Amino acid sequence: VKWAAPPPTLPPGAHFAVIAGDPSQAQPFVLRLRVPAGYRIPPHWHPTAENATVLSGTVAVGMGDTFDEAAMQAVPVGGFYAMPAEMHHFFLAKTPAIVQVHGMGPFAVNYVNPADDPSKE
Repeated sequence: VKWAAPPPTLPPGAHFAVIAGDPSQAQPFVLRLRVPAGYRIPPHWHPTAENATVLSGTVAVGMGDTFDEAAMQAVPVGGFYAMPAEMHHFFLAKTPAIVQVHGMGPFAVNYVNPADDPSKE
């Protein structure tokens, strides 16, 4: 796996690897996200469905427009979660983790609050 910096729309601190396909195109893709403990992605949505498997560590996901840690569901190693297209959701790494995401591109991250978008800084 060749790790690189994540796209500018993801918060810094993660590493990103494309395993198959091209997430920016209208085609199937597989990518991995390696994150440190405490890594957060504020409420956001994708134009296509997101399907994710936790390969290592434990993460938590929640749905809605406000980051609410108390409302999040833990997803341990081996766990799977799916978010339909345009579902507002947020992410927290409880431990260092690797998450594999697959779906149909184009994959994009759109923030509920545009001020949360690190590419706009």
